[in-house]
Amino acid sequence: MAGGFTVKTTLNLNDALLKEAKTLAAQQRTSLTHLIEEGLRLRLRMQQRRLQPPSLPVHHGQGGLVSGLDGLSNKALLEAADRDA
Repeated sequence: MAGGFTVKTTLNLNDALLKEAKTLAAQQRTSLTHLIEEGLRLRLRMQQRRLQPPSLPVHHGQGGLVSGLDGLSNKALLEAADRDA
């Protein structure tokens, strides 16, 4: 086990879910404990990713607005987009 010690605990699981999990563990030739630990790790990793702000792509190239276009005006931007369409 990576990074800790083992603790015994009791879980109350839905019978159908437990049966399905035992079947999967047997098919994968692993223990039910390992399967549950793997599921918890995946769920915790997903939660950590949701808490971190997404990385946004940043364009560092040349360019910009057309000369004379007010980039702070939604109206000006919409009119320019309509002209180009």
